Amino acid sequence: MSELKLREQICRFGRSLFNRGLTPGSSGNISVRLPGGGWLVTPTNASLGFLDPAELSRLDENGRVVSGAKPTKEIPLHAALYETVGDAQAVVHLHSTHSVALSMLPEIDPKAVLPALTPYYLMRAGQTALVPYHRPGDPAVADAIRGLAGKYTSVLLANHGPVVCGRDLEGAVFATEELEETARLYLLLQGLNPRLLSPAQVADLVSAFGLTLPEFHEHDHEHAHDGH
Repeated sequence: MSELKLREQICRFGRSLFNRGLTPGSSGNISVRLPGGGWLVTPTNASLGFLDPAELSRLDENGRVVSGAKPTKEIPLHAALYETVGDAQAVVHLHSTHSVALSMLPEIDPKAVLPALTPYYLMRAGQTALVPYHRPGDPAVADAIRGLAGKYTSVLLANHGPVVCGRDLEGAVFATEELEETARLYLLLQGLNPRLLSPAQVADLVSAFGLTLPEFHEHDHEHAHDGH
Protein backbone atom coordinates (compact mmCIF):
# COMPACT_ATOMS: atom_id res chain seq x y z
CA MET A 1 0.00 0.00 0.00
CA SER A 2 1.33 3.45 -0.88
CA GLU A 3 2.24 6.02 1.77
CA LEU A 4 -0.65 8.23 0.66
CA LYS A 5 -3.16 5.41 1.11
CA LEU A 6 -1.68 4.51 4.50
CA ARG A 7 -2.07 8.13 5.61
CA GLU A 8 -5.69 8.11 4.52
CA GLN A 9 -6.29 4.75 6.20
CA ILE A 10 -4.91 5.99 9.54
CA CYS A 11 -7.26 8.97 9.43
CA ARG A 12 -10.25 6.84 8.41
CA PHE A 13 -9.79 4.29 11.18
CA GLY A 14 -8.95 7.01 13.70
CA ARG A 15 -12.19 8.81 12.89
CA SER A 16 -14.17 5.56 13.20
CA LEU A 17 -12.68 4.78 16.62
CA PHE A 18 -13.30 8.32 17.86
CA ASN A 19 -16.85 8.56 16.54
CA ARG A 20 -17.80 5.37 18.40
CA GLY A 21 -16.42 6.67 21.68
CA LEU A 22 -13.51 4.24 21.86
CA THR A 23 -10.90 6.91 22.56
CA PRO A 24 -12.10 10.30 23.85
CA GLY A 25 -10.62 13.76 23.43
CA SER A 26 -7.03 13.73 22.23
CA SER A 27 -6.31 10.29 23.69
CA GLY A 28 -5.00 7.33 21.74
CA ASN A 29 -2.48 6.99 18.94
CA ILE A 30 -1.86 4.91 15.82
CA SER A 31 1.28 4.00 13.92
CA VAL A 32 1.97 2.10 10.71
CA ARG A 33 5.25 0.85 9.28
CA LEU A 34 6.12 2.17 5.82
CA PRO A 35 7.14 -0.28 3.08
CA GLY A 36 10.42 1.53 2.46
CA GLY A 37 11.33 1.82 6.14
CA GLY A 38 10.29 4.13 8.96
CA TRP A 39 6.78 4.75 10.24
CA LEU A 40 3.79 7.03 10.12
CA VAL A 41 2.38 7.98 13.52
CA THR A 42 -0.35 10.28 14.82
CA PRO A 43 0.81 13.60 16.32
CA THR A 44 0.90 14.52 19.99
CA ASN A 45 -2.30 16.02 21.43
CA ALA A 46 -4.21 15.11 18.26
CA SER A 47 -7.76 13.79 18.37
CA LEU A 48 -8.12 10.61 16.35
CA GLY A 49 -11.41 12.00 15.09
CA PHE A 50 -9.85 14.99 13.34
CA LEU A 51 -6.58 13.81 11.82
CA ASP A 52 -5.09 15.45 8.73
CA PRO A 53 -3.25 12.98 6.45
CA ALA A 54 -0.63 15.63 5.62
CA GLU A 55 0.09 16.37 9.29
CA LEU A 56 0.85 12.81 10.39
CA SER A 57 4.37 12.44 11.76
CA ARG A 58 6.80 10.52 9.61
CA LEU A 59 9.69 8.86 11.43
CA ASP A 60 12.78 7.17 10.08
CA GLU A 61 13.84 3.64 11.09
CA ASN A 62 15.55 5.04 14.19
CA GLY A 63 12.46 6.90 15.37
CA ARG A 64 13.66 10.37 14.37
CA VAL A 65 11.11 12.81 12.96
CA VAL A 66 11.51 13.30 9.21
CA SER A 67 8.40 15.37 8.49
CA GLY A 68 5.00 16.36 9.82
CA ALA A 69 3.87 17.39 13.29
CA LYS A 70 5.52 16.43 16.58
CA PRO A 71 4.69 12.74 17.23
CA THR A 72 2.87 11.25 20.19
CA LYS A 73 4.91 10.81 23.37
CA GLU A 74 3.87 7.14 23.36
CA ILE A 75 6.40 6.25 20.64
CA PRO A 76 8.23 3.86 23.05
CA LEU A 77 5.10 1.67 23.30
CA HIS A 78 4.92 1.30 19.54
CA ALA A 79 8.66 0.76 19.16
CA ALA A 80 8.68 -2.03 21.76
CA LEU A 81 6.02 -4.01 19.89
CA TYR A 82 7.70 -3.48 16.50
CA GLU A 83 11.00 -4.66 17.97
CA THR A 84 9.63 -7.81 19.58
CA VAL A 85 6.68 -8.96 17.44
CA GLY A 86 8.25 -9.96 14.16
CA ASP A 87 5.28 -9.47 11.81
CA ALA A 88 3.88 -6.31 13.43
CA GLN A 89 3.13 -3.66 10.80
CA ALA A 90 0.72 -1.44 12.74
CA VAL A 91 0.04 -0.52 16.38
CA VAL A 92 -3.10 0.94 17.95
CA HIS A 93 -3.20 2.41 21.47
CA LEU A 94 -6.55 3.53 22.91
CA HIS A 95 -8.03 4.68 26.21
CA SER A 96 -11.17 2.59 25.66
CA THR A 97 -13.41 2.55 28.72
CA HIS A 98 -14.04 -1.16 29.32
CA SER A 99 -10.45 -2.19 28.69
CA VAL A 100 -9.22 0.46 31.13
CA ALA A 101 -11.79 -0.69 33.70
CA LEU A 102 -10.63 -4.28 33.27
CA SER A 103 -7.03 -3.22 33.87
CA MET A 104 -7.97 -1.94 37.34
CA LEU A 105 -9.51 -5.16 38.65
CA PRO A 106 -7.36 -6.90 41.27
CA GLU A 107 -8.27 -10.45 40.26
CA ILE A 108 -7.11 -10.42 36.63
CA ASP A 109 -4.22 -12.64 35.64
CA PRO A 110 -1.33 -10.53 34.28
CA LYS A 111 -0.46 -13.33 31.85
CA ALA A 112 -4.02 -13.65 30.51
CA VAL A 113 -6.28 -10.78 31.53
CA LEU A 114 -9.44 -12.36 30.10
CA PRO A 115 -10.79 -15.91 30.20
CA ALA A 116 -11.84 -17.72 27.02
CA LEU A 117 -15.21 -16.02 26.61
CA THR A 118 -15.54 -15.98 22.82
CA PRO A 119 -13.71 -17.52 19.85
CA TYR A 120 -13.22 -14.17 18.13
CA TYR A 121 -11.35 -12.70 21.09
CA LEU A 122 -8.84 -15.53 20.87
CA MET A 123 -8.74 -15.44 17.06
CA ARG A 124 -8.17 -11.68 16.77
CA ALA A 125 -6.45 -10.59 19.97
CA GLY A 126 -4.98 -13.88 21.16
CA GLN A 127 -4.34 -13.55 24.87
CA THR A 128 -3.59 -10.23 26.51
CA ALA A 129 -0.89 -9.48 29.05
CA LEU A 130 -1.16 -6.83 31.77
CA VAL A 131 1.74 -4.39 32.20
CA PRO A 132 1.95 -2.67 35.61
CA TYR A 133 1.21 1.04 35.83
CA HIS A 134 3.76 3.50 34.49
CA ARG A 135 3.43 7.22 33.96
CA PRO A 136 2.33 7.99 30.37
CA GLY A 137 5.43 8.47 28.23
CA ASP A 138 7.69 6.70 30.74
CA PRO A 139 10.30 4.72 28.75
CA ALA A 140 10.12 1.99 31.41
CA VAL A 141 6.77 0.82 30.02
CA ALA A 142 8.52 -0.05 26.77
CA ASP A 143 11.01 -2.16 28.71
CA ALA A 144 8.10 -3.98 30.35
CA ILE A 145 6.62 -4.74 26.93
CA ARG A 146 10.01 -5.93 25.67
CA GLY A 147 10.10 -8.22 28.69
CA LEU A 148 7.14 -10.10 27.19
CA ALA A 149 9.53 -11.22 24.42
CA GLY A 150 7.05 -10.82 21.59
CA LYS A 151 4.68 -13.51 22.91
CA TYR A 152 1.72 -11.15 22.99
CA THR A 153 0.24 -9.01 20.22
CA SER A 154 -2.17 -7.35 22.68
CA VAL A 155 -1.10 -5.70 25.92
CA LEU A 156 -3.15 -3.90 28.54
CA LEU A 157 -1.46 -1.05 30.43
CA ALA A 158 -2.76 -0.86 34.00
CA ASN A 159 -5.02 2.17 34.59
CA HIS A 160 -4.25 3.37 31.05
CA GLY A 161 -5.46 1.28 28.10
CA PRO A 162 -4.71 -1.32 25.43
CA VAL A 163 -1.78 -1.43 23.01
CA VAL A 164 -2.35 -3.86 20.14
CA CYS A 165 -0.33 -4.68 17.03
CA GLY A 166 -1.30 -6.40 13.80
CA ARG A 167 -0.01 -7.48 10.41
CA ASP A 168 -1.80 -4.45 8.99
CA LEU A 169 -3.75 -1.53 10.40
CA GLU A 170 -7.14 -3.11 9.82
CA GLY A 171 -6.07 -6.20 11.78
CA ALA A 172 -4.71 -4.11 14.65
CA VAL A 173 -7.92 -2.04 14.83
CA PHE A 174 -10.18 -5.10 14.71
CA ALA A 175 -8.14 -6.84 17.43
CA THR A 176 -8.32 -3.73 19.63
CA GLU A 177 -12.08 -3.56 19.15
CA GLU A 178 -12.42 -7.26 19.97
CA LEU A 179 -10.42 -6.76 23.17
CA GLU A 180 -12.65 -3.84 24.16
CA GLU A 181 -15.87 -5.77 23.48
CA THR A 182 -14.62 -8.80 25.40
CA ALA A 183 -13.65 -6.59 28.34
CA ARG A 184 -17.19 -5.20 28.22
CA LEU A 185 -18.62 -8.72 28.25
CA TYR A 186 -16.43 -9.65 31.20
CA LEU A 187 -17.64 -6.64 33.19
CA LEU A 188 -21.29 -7.36 32.29
CA LEU A 189 -20.86 -10.91 33.58
CA GLN A 190 -19.40 -9.90 36.96
CA GLY A 191 -21.23 -11.73 39.75
CA LEU A 192 -22.69 -14.26 37.33
CA ASN A 193 -21.42 -17.71 36.38
CA PRO A 194 -20.70 -17.58 32.63
CA ARG A 195 -20.02 -20.69 30.57
CA LEU A 196 -16.49 -20.36 29.19
CA LEU A 197 -15.06 -22.08 26.16
CA SER A 198 -13.77 -25.45 27.27
CA PRO A 199 -10.10 -26.42 26.96
CA ALA A 200 -11.04 -28.73 24.08
CA GLN A 201 -12.86 -25.90 22.31
CA VAL A 202 -9.87 -23.59 22.74
CA ALA A 203 -7.52 -26.32 21.54
CA ASP A 204 -9.72 -26.75 18.46
CA LEU A 205 -9.42 -23.00 17.71
CA VAL A 206 -5.66 -23.18 18.15
CA SER A 207 -5.47 -26.08 15.69
CA ALA A 208 -7.95 -24.72 13.15
CA PHE A 209 -6.58 -21.17 13.00
CA GLY A 210 -2.92 -21.64 13.97
CA LEU A 211 -3.29 -19.44 17.06
CA THR A 212 -0.46 -18.68 19.46
CA LEU A 213 -1.80 -18.51 23.01
CA PRO A 214 1.24 -18.33 25.28
CA GLU A 215 -0.51 -18.92 28.58
CA PHE A 216 -3.14 -21.48 27.53
CA HIS A 217 -2.79 -24.96 28.99
CA GLU A 218 -5.31 -27.76 29.22
CA HIS A 219 -5.68 -27.30 32.99
CA ASP A 220 -6.26 -23.54 32.85
CA HIS A 221 -10.03 -23.84 32.54
CA GLU A 222 -10.76 -27.17 34.22
CA HIS A 223 -13.94 -25.70 35.68
CA ALA A 224 -15.20 -25.21 32.11
CA HIS A 225 -15.40 -28.99 31.52
CA ASP A 226 -18.74 -29.14 33.27
CA GLY A 227 -20.07 -25.99 31.62
CA HIS A 228 -19.50 -23.65 34.61
